[in-house]
Amino acid sequence: MTGSALPPLPSSPDPPGGAAELGLAPVGGTPSLRADAARNRTRLLEAASQLMTCCGAAQLTMDAVAAAAGVGKGTVFRRFGDRTGLLVALLDHHEQQLQAAFLSGPAPLGPDAPPLERLHAFGPALIRHERDHHELILSSRTDPLRTYDVPANRLRFTHVAMLLRQAGVPGDTELLAHTLLGSIDSALVHHLIVERGLPLERVETGWHDLVTLVYSAAP
Repeated sequence: MTGSALPPLPSSPDPPGGAAELGLAPVGGTPSLRADAARNRTRLLEAASQLMTCCGAAQLTMDAVAAAAGVGKGTVFRRFGDRTGLLVALLDHHEQQLQAAFLSGPAPLGPDAPPLERLHAFGPALIRHERDHHELILSSRTDPLRTYDVPANRLRFTHVAMLLRQAGVPGDTELLAHTLLGSIDSALVHHLIVERGLPLERVETGWHDLVTLVYSAAP
C-alpha cells in the first residue's frame, strides 16, 4: 500500500458525549514544511519505501536511502534526525491512508455509519494495516513507551474510545479502548497469523466477538 499526502482535517476535542470527529495525526509529529522541502521529503520517503520493498527493514539505513535518492547522507539526517525518525516518517507515509479511511471515508468505516458498525469495521482495517506493515512497525518501536505516545496511536485510541461512548457502552471507555486495541497489536497479529498459523478471518472474528461482548453490557 502506498501512502499519499493528504490535507489535514480540522480536529476538535472529544466532548463527554463523544460527538466530535477527529483530524489526521502523524505517526511522529511531522512539522509543516515549505513546498520544496516537502517535495524533497517525499522523494526520500519514496526511496526508503522502495528499499523496504526489495530489501526489508534491516537494510534500510541512512546511507542506503541517501544513495537511492541521490543525495548526501547529511540531507537524510537533517530531514529525519536518525534511523528511528526515518522509520517513523515512512510509517506515517502509509498511516495516512488508514486514517483518511476511518476519519472521512465511506461507511461502514467512515462517519456516515452508526458508531457500533464503525467499531466493528475498524478492527479488521487495523489488523490488515498492521499485518501489511508489520516489519516496518516493529522496526520503528525502539522505545516501548514511545509506541503509546505517538500521535497516530493516540488518534486510534481516541477514535475507539469515542465510538464506545457514542455507542452507549458503560464503564471506563478509555481502559476498554486500550484493551480492544491491545488485542490487535502488530506483534500479536503477527504471532497469531505467522507463528500460530491462524487464518486472518479468525483474528478478525475475534475482534467482532470482543466488540459484541463489550457492547452487550450497554443498556
